[in-house]
Amino acid sequence: MPHTQKSTDIPRSINHILELFLPVIVPMSIVLGFLLPSVFINLRPYIPWLFGIMTFSGALKLTAGQLGAAVRSPLPILLFFVSAHILMPVVAMLASSLFIKNPDVVSGFVLLFAGPTAVTGFIWASIFKGDMALCLTLILLDTLLAPVVVPLSISILMGAKVTMNMSGIAISLLFMIVIPTIAGVTINEASRRKAPEIICPYLDPAAKLCMLSVIATNASIIAPGINFANPIIWKTAVLTFVLTITGFLVIKFTTVLGKCRYPKDITMIIAGGLRNNSAVMTIAVAFFPEAAVLPTLLSVMLQQSIAAIMGKLFLRKRGTANH
Repeated sequence: MPHTQKSTDIPRSINHILELFLPVIVPMSIVLGFLLPSVFINLRPYIPWLFGIMTFSGALKLTAGQLGAAVRSPLPILLFFVSAHILMPVVAMLASSLFIKNPDVVSGFVLLFAGPTAVTGFIWASIFKGDMALCLTLILLDTLLAPVVVPLSISILMGAKVTMNMSGIAISLLFMIVIPTIAGVTINEASRRKAPEIICPYLDPAAKLCMLSVIATNASIIAPGINFANPIIWKTAVLTFVLTITGFLVIKFTTVLGKCRYPKDITMIIAGGLRNNSAVMTIAVAFFPEAAVLPTLLSVMLQQSIAAIMGKLFLRKRGTANH
């Protein structure tokens, strides 16, 4: 036993350091993606696999009973959908219409904040001690319903009809969430909950490095499309920053109204504040004018850093206090 404990000291320390410095490391990953696009662009085909590792890392700590309990408590799920897919798209439309007045950019903001929650929320929920079963349930349901929810939101708010590649989303979902979740929960159950003690000290820091790699890769993809001399870039960046923070605050307010307690509220705040930029960007490029891609491009740069900061400000203290 002493030998086993000693062998996990280094990866545990690495994991702790990564968690501690995420607000700094995340922006650095974005900068690296911009400075070294030819390096990180090579990781693009592996993004689903990197996401899969992140999901597996969290799912390995879950049991089938925990997932079932999350589904049997529908209030947090309902409040999440109201905040993320009704309130925030409306707020995004009103704010962007007033601040930017470019209909293409406005439609891009509505699209961004109507999009499904991000798979990276699984990592953040783990870091800030949220309800991992609820987090996985929200990601799974939100991604499955995205082919209906996103076009409906755009149609109601902007009068635009869009279609989505449902088979493409299903395949991505399969690799990024379904298979890793089944594998993680099955291994945990089969090992009678002993597998996480053996594997997670090594897998947890690896999952965070996967997240940083995904962020750098996304930055390398969008780097050629950012022209910092264009004033609309800066106006859109400011509004993206403000609305992303607003997304976290709106869902936080909803958890208070719904009397959602720790750790469910932490998971709801994380899931409600994050968006799956990869999915949204795919839709924007395929079905919208070029300017509509701007909010998502800038969200790729800002979102993860904001998540780290918001977590440090509002979630870490509460998670620690409740332990």
